[in-house]
Amino acid sequence: MNVVVVAGLSGAGRSTALRALEDLGYYAVDSLPPSAFTPTLLMCERSQLTKLALGIDVRVPAFLEETLHEIERLRGDEAIDFELLFVDAAEAALLSRFSATRRPHPLGTSTAQGAGNEESVGQAPSLAVLDGVRLERERLAPLRAEATIVIDTSELSVHDLRRRVIELFRPRHGQTRPMLTRFVSFGFKYGTPVDADLMFDVRFLRNPYFELGLRHLSGLDEAVQRYVLEQEPARQFIDHAVAMLRFLIPLYELEGKSYLTVAFGCTGGRHRSVALSHRIASLLREGNDEMVIETVERDVGREP
Repeated sequence: MNVVVVAGLSGAGRSTALRALEDLGYYAVDSLPPSAFTPTLLMCERSQLTKLALGIDVRVPAFLEETLHEIERLRGDEAIDFELLFVDAAEAALLSRFSATRRPHPLGTSTAQGAGNEESVGQAPSLAVLDGVRLERERLAPLRAEATIVIDTSELSVHDLRRRVIELFRPRHGQTRPMLTRFVSFGFKYGTPVDADLMFDVRFLRNPYFELGLRHLSGLDEAVQRYVLEQEPARQFIDHAVAMLRFLIPLYELEGKSYLTVAFGCTGGRHRSVALSHRIASLLREGNDEMVIETVERDVGREP
C-alpha cells in the first residue's frame, strides 16, 4: 500500500495537496486523529485500496506524540511505501493569506486567551495571526523534521502547488521513484527559502550587478556566466560543492528522502546564484543519468 501522510502549517496548502493526491487516485481522509490510523489502514486493505492519503492536524498538543509514534510505525512497515509530505510557508505569506480570507488563525485567538494575558486578548488581528503561526510552527517542528518531502508554498499559487504534488507523486510504472533534487537560486534581500535542506551563500564573489553592461542581464546569460565562473574563488567553490554533493546526495537518497532542496543565495538572486546553481547542476548530471536535478530561479524575474 502507498501511504502519504500530509501535514503542514495552517494556510500553507495542506488541503490543496490532499485534493491533488485525490486526483491521482489516492483515497484521501483529512483531519484524522492518530488513533484512527490503524483502523483506517485495515479498512482500506479489506476494500483493496492501495493508495491512501492521510491529512493530519496536530493543533491539539496531545496528538503530536501519538502522531510521531504512528508515523514511525508506518515507516517501519515493509508492506507500506510511506511518504510524509509537509507543506510550509514563510510568515509573510501566511499573514497575507489569512488577511485575504479575513479568517483568524486557529491558534491565534485561543492561544492569546488561553495564555491568561489580558493585553493579548485585545491585540490586533494581524498580531493574533502571527502568534498563532509561530506557535504552530514550534509545535510542528518535530513533525517537519521527520518529513521525506517539504514543499515551500510561499511563492506558489494553489495551481502551482497542485502541479508540484502531481509531479512528485505521479506513478512511474515499473520504476522506483528516484530522489528529486531541486537547485533553487534566490536573493537574500527577498528572504531565504524555508524548504532548503542545504544552503550556500555565494556573496563572496564579485557582483555583476556593479558592471553596467551586466546589471540587466541574469545568470542565464553567457556574459554573466563568464564573469562569475571565471573568478578563481568561483572555480574552487564549484570543485568543493560538486565533490560534497556527489557524496551527500546518494546518502540522502539511501536515507529514504525523496525530495532534496539545495539553495544558492546571492544579494538579489539574479546573477551569481543563478550562474553557479546551473553550472553545478550540469556537472552533477554528467555521467549520472539516474540523478534527477531541476533548477529553479526564484528571484531572477525581479527587476534589478
